[in-house]
Formats: sequence, structure tokens, C-alpha cells
Amino acid sequence: TPRRPFEKERIENEIRICGEYGLKTKREVWRVQLTLARIRKAARDLLTLEENNPKRLFEGSALLKRMFKFKLLDPENEKGLDYILSLSIQKFLDRRLQTIVFKNKLAESFHHSRCKIR
Repeated sequence: TPRRPFEKERIENEIRICGEYGLKTKREVWRVQLTLARIRKAARDLLTLEENNPKRLFEGSALLKRMFKFKLLDPENEKGLDYILSLSIQKFLDRRLQTIVFKNKLAESFHHSRCKIR
């Protein structure tokens, strides 16, 4: 849940995202925001360490490998930890099955794709 429950700009942004990606509740937006915040925090913490630090090398490569596996980053062009900081909610939501089904024209709407998945 958000810290400020009645912030107009945040509410409008969440409603826009829910409509754009066919999300059922704002809780789905919050879940993605939390996941993104945790990933970005891990990247920020690793970026504060020296470049040849063993922790940064090991955990940084593991974090990047996970982003490549989820296809959030391109393994050929985006190989640095700084690219993790530029991730957005839209990139996460584009990787959802519901969005992929709709964008590949397997369903007529986001709601239809949600029903097909179930």
C-alpha cells in the first residue's frame, strides 16, 4: 500500500497503468513497483562498491543474469548495472503473459486475454 493514500497524481498514474495494461486491481501495480524497487535497490547497493569487489562481481552478474532471463534487459547491448536503474514499470508489465497474449493478437482485449489465460 502507498504511503500517501490520497495523492492525486499517484492515483491518476495508477489508474492509467491499470487501464493501459488491463490490470484487475491497483495491488498488481503496487506489487510490480515493489519488485522493481527491490531490484533497483540491490543494483544501487552494488554500484556503491568498488568495481573489483568480489561481492559486486558475483551478485552483480547474478542480478544481470536474472534480468536477461526475464528479458527485461538485452544481453548484447545492456550489460551494466546502470541499466537496471533505468528499468521501468512498463517494461515489467510488457513481460506479463496477459500483455503478450493481447499484443500477439491472440485476444481481442486485455480482459479477453485475461479470461483466455484462466
